[in-house]
Amino acid sequence: MSEPCDNPVLDLCRELMRRPSVTPDDAGCQDLLAQRLQACGFHCRPMRVDDVTNLWAERGNEGPLLVFAGHTDVVPTGPLEQWQSDPFEPEIRDGFLYGRGAADMKASLAAMVLANERFFIQHPSQAGRVAFLITSDEEGPAVNGTRAVMERLSAEGITADYCIVGEPSSREHLGDVIRIGRRGSLNGALEVRGSQGHVAYPDLADNPIHRLAPALVELAATRWDEGNEYFPATTWQASNISAGTGATNVIPGELALSFNFRFCTEQTAESLQARTAAILDRHGLDYRLTWQLSGQPFLTRPGALIEAACASIAAVTGQAAEKSTGGGTSDGRFIAPTGCEVVELGPVNASIHKVNEHVAVADLEPLAEIYLGIIERLLLAPDHA
Repeated sequence: MSEPCDNPVLDLCRELMRRPSVTPDDAGCQDLLAQRLQACGFHCRPMRVDDVTNLWAERGNEGPLLVFAGHTDVVPTGPLEQWQSDPFEPEIRDGFLYGRGAADMKASLAAMVLANERFFIQHPSQAGRVAFLITSDEEGPAVNGTRAVMERLSAEGITADYCIVGEPSSREHLGDVIRIGRRGSLNGALEVRGSQGHVAYPDLADNPIHRLAPALVELAATRWDEGNEYFPATTWQASNISAGTGATNVIPGELALSFNFRFCTEQTAESLQARTAAILDRHGLDYRLTWQLSGQPFLTRPGALIEAACASIAAVTGQAAEKSTGGGTSDGRFIAPTGCEVVELGPVNASIHKVNEHVAVADLEPLAEIYLGIIERLLLAPDHA
């Protein structure tokens, strides 16, 4: 099959995909992006934190600041024998570009860079500021990446007005969904204590599995809230449970349960913690519970960024974008608390984190045009010119 010609977004995307940047290894992706950005006037600042590579690149000194945020790290490949081609040697088949990172999110990074190159060729002296915040720690613990960079920028007094996160937001067609917020994520680690013994003498033991069972049913059945006009209802899900010695004739002495809340703005981490503890206490459990908050919920309300994104999508694709807060978490959770308007906009997400990850080649240039349209609508607006 002949490959598409004159597709610079595709070319840059493939260059990035050839770098095996399994989290937290950047594998030289940010050096490549920095070279391109420096060539069109960006000042690039590497911000390495421990084993995480970060890049802050900024152009312009006055006016509103528009940030393009993304990550160069990818998840591991999974079983190589299940890939139809080398995951780090991008291949085009039947109109799709295959390889790890194709959709999540090297296509977005390439389109973002091309959109900015085109904008500043057309408007070399345009007022307003544009920046890139790129990390290699989005797929990992997400501690030394965007979170750390935002803390440093805040300490320097640098704040963004608008941010486009290049996460693959589209459901079936490019631009059919944009994320205007995300639910919060709260993890719980529960240890229930009992008393070990022989299964033939349950009166001489205390089975933590039996103890937890009624509370587990209540936790799973609880309707935490009804959501609101922007968010679905809060959900609770058990993710791991373990107990026992491996022997079939031993009552275990303890049980471990991991669970997660995905919560909307009707809840706080504190309210969910209190309600969970009340359920466990009501069932008389001897337990220890620890919490880890991965991110607060955030929401961008209608404003200049959402308006620009929807208008640009309509102009390029001819369709209206659905505004959603579904899905998992993203690094937008570290950017939105500063007061910045945040949207997530990228290619179709059907294959992300899967074997044979792919992106439609036909979507690459339109994605760059959508990003370019947003820049134009925000930076060329009359009050910003």
